[in-house]
Parts: sequence; structure tokens; C-alpha cells
Amino acid sequence: MNEDKEFLGKEPIGKLLLRLALPTVAAQLINMLYNIVDRIYIGHIPEIGAKALTGVGVCMPLILIVSAFAALVGYGGAPRASIAMGRKDNEAAEKILGNCFTVQILISVILTVVLLIWNRDFLMAFGASENTIEYGVRYMSIYALGTLFVEVTLGMNSFITAQGFAKTGMLSVLIGAVANIILDPIFIFGFDMDVQGAALATILSQAMSCIWVVWFLCGKKTTLKIRRKNIGITPKVVLPCLALGVSVFVMQASESVISVCFNSSLQKYGGDIAVGAMTILTSVMQFAMLPLQGLGQGAQPIISYNYGAGNMKRVRRTFRLLLQSSLAYSTVLWLLILLFPQGFAAMFTSDPELMIFTRTALRIYMAACVIFGIQIACQMTFNALGNAVESITVAVVRKFVLLIPLIYLMPMLLKGDQAKAVYMAEPIADVIAVMFTACLFFFRFKKTLEKENAESGGKGN
Repeated sequence: MNEDKEFLGKEPIGKLLLRLALPTVAAQLINMLYNIVDRIYIGHIPEIGAKALTGVGVCMPLILIVSAFAALVGYGGAPRASIAMGRKDNEAAEKILGNCFTVQILISVILTVVLLIWNRDFLMAFGASENTIEYGVRYMSIYALGTLFVEVTLGMNSFITAQGFAKTGMLSVLIGAVANIILDPIFIFGFDMDVQGAALATILSQAMSCIWVVWFLCGKKTTLKIRRKNIGITPKVVLPCLALGVSVFVMQASESVISVCFNSSLQKYGGDIAVGAMTILTSVMQFAMLPLQGLGQGAQPIISYNYGAGNMKRVRRTFRLLLQSSLAYSTVLWLLILLFPQGFAAMFTSDPELMIFTRTALRIYMAACVIFGIQIACQMTFNALGNAVESITVAVVRKFVLLIPLIYLMPMLLKGDQAKAVYMAEPIADVIAVMFTACLFFFRFKKTLEKENAESGGKGN
């Protein structure tokens, strides 16, 4: 691919979105394999599988926090860089890249220290029991050592995709995912390392991806390069990126807070089996969320570039196609979950009791995922347009205003099976959040495009 990025403003929208979204969706699905493959292998360890799966599941809030900080920098900086490229200002775009790279490393060092010192305290607070805490600590102590690799891979890969190198972005995660699939059984079963083997396989795989990402962004094929002169922290460059990335950070970090709330409430009403089921439900939710985010990532360079270039007609058409694609995907997944819940549960456990419990919980928890394509399409478009406040608002409303209170209210309102009442909080929050997001988007999207169109002289209205 040459350095002329005008194809983002010229090629047919459908063809362009397919070209960019397919690799990013594939990349998200592949990236999902890191944690899901770990859980699949761990859940099938003889004798200790169910307890080990629950223990590692309690680690998820910490893993999500690490990913959220990568998203804070990557999803905040990459759209800003794309908008600068649309305005033909590659120098500004490279300053954004260099500054974000520095911030990513600084965050990685801080997170590594925190996770190594306090992982046991966090895990006990997050819902681990005396039966499962040791599995969580053993996994997290090794995983923490690879924080730098996770942060740089996830955060900087956004800048590769934002330039239109979607296939390269997919290859970045494919390298690590394939390595993880190969190394997991070797370390878990071959070397008899159980959960520690899963963690070691994950960080070694992420290290391979990290080397690839940095090599590409310093090489000759990329349009935007990491240059020594841009490495540093300039507040006027970094702060707007972090402000934009806060929405995605809140969306992902709040998953950590929500995971803690779910685990503590489920431990109270359903014990270890309910917490173990939640580990599986979280994995299935990733099947919904990550491909939808991949579609949004594929659309982001098109929306951001054309917004920066003042071509509002292409921005509108891209959003419509993104919305249709997202809804189609969420509908298909919803049908599969309703029809074959036991198939999803069987991927992660061979324990009959856990499988039966998860089958019912899954249908409840994912009942509203059919409309979730609307939520993600609108939120990712807000982000692509640089609408930080609106993007933060919809993330906060769904997670903090709706879901967290409902986790504690539902078992108080429904006295029968209180564990299942906890799971009902998710679909109820989703329905209300989608209605709120759709209304906000309807009013703000048009105003944002009209404002930019007026400032750019009315191109492509």
C-alpha cells in the first residue's frame, strides 16, 4: 500500500469498509483467542478444571484494566492521527504517534509494579474464594510480567489500522494468537504447569506480537513512523488524545468494575458455580463485543479521514453501512445463543453441573445482545468524529448509571432465584442504554457534521 491515503476518500464505501473491516474483525476475533483459549484449556484440566477456571476468571477484572489502558491511548490517539492525515498534516499525526508510544510505555511500567505487589489483595476483593484464590494468584503473577507487551501490542496496533493497513493489523495479533494456541497445551499439559503455563504462554505470545508492531511502525512500509524526535510527552499533543480515549477506556475499564460487582453478588447468591458460570458468560460476551468493535475500527479510518477532509456525504454513508453490518452480526449471534447455549458452555467446561447452570444463565445474560449493534456503531462513530464528551456519556450511562445499580437491585426485587436475577441486570441495562444512545446520536451526529461542513467550506455535503 502506498503512502497516498486518498483512497479513504475515493474508493466505494462498501468495498472500502469490507477491505478494512474484515481484517479488523478477524484481528479482534484472533485477539479474543488469547484469553478464551487459556480458559478452554484450563477448564479441561483433569480434576482441578472447574476451580482453576473460576480462579482465572476472577483475574479478568485486572486483565480488562490492562487492556483498557491500551485502549485509552490507542483508541484516543489513532482517530486524532487519522483526522490529521485527512487534513494532509502527517507531521502532526507522527507527533501523536510518538507521544502515545511514550505514554503507553510509562503506563505499562506503573501497571506492572501495581499488579506484582497487590494482585492477591485485588483478587480477594474481586470475588475469589479460599478454594480458588491460589489459581488466580499463580496466573496473575506471571501475566503481570508481560504487561508491557500487552499494552504496546494493543495500543500501537490501533495506529497501524488507522492508516489503512488493516491486514497488517490483523497479522499483528495473528502472530501472537497462533503462538498462544501452540504454547498453551505444551506448558499446561506437557510441562504440567496448569494455570502458570497458560499465563506464560500468553505473555510469550504477546511479546512476539509486540516486536512485530514496533518493527512495522519503525520500518519503511508504514506512512506514520515512530521517530526519535517525537518520543516524549507534550501535553498539547497527548491530552486531546487521552480525552478522546477516555470513552473507550471507561467502556473497557467499567467491564472490570462490573465483573467485580457481578462476582461479589454471585458469590453471595450462588457460590463458586455462579462465579464460574460468569467466567463463561464473559467469554461469550466477547464474541459479541470484539467483532462489533472490529467493525467500528474498520470504519474509523474512513469516517475520521473524510470528516477531516470535509466530505460529510461519505461520513453518513459509512455510518449507515456500519450500523447495518453491526445489527446483522448481533442478530445472528443472538439467535445462535438462544438456540445452542449448551454448545457455548461446552467449549469452556466438561463439568456437568457447571454446564447445566451456564446454559440457563447464558440465555438470560445475552437476551438483549440482538440490539447491541446499535450501541457499538453509535459509540464508535462518536469516537471516530472526535466527539469525546458524547462517547464518554454513553459509556458511563450504560455501565455506571444503569448496570451496576441493577446488579444489586434485581436480586432484591426478584426473591426466587436470586443468582439468575443478578444475570438479568445485563439485558435490562442494554435495552435502556441502546434507547438513550440512539436518541443522543440522532441529535448530535447531524450537528457535528453541519459544524465541520461549515468550517471546511461545504465540501461533500
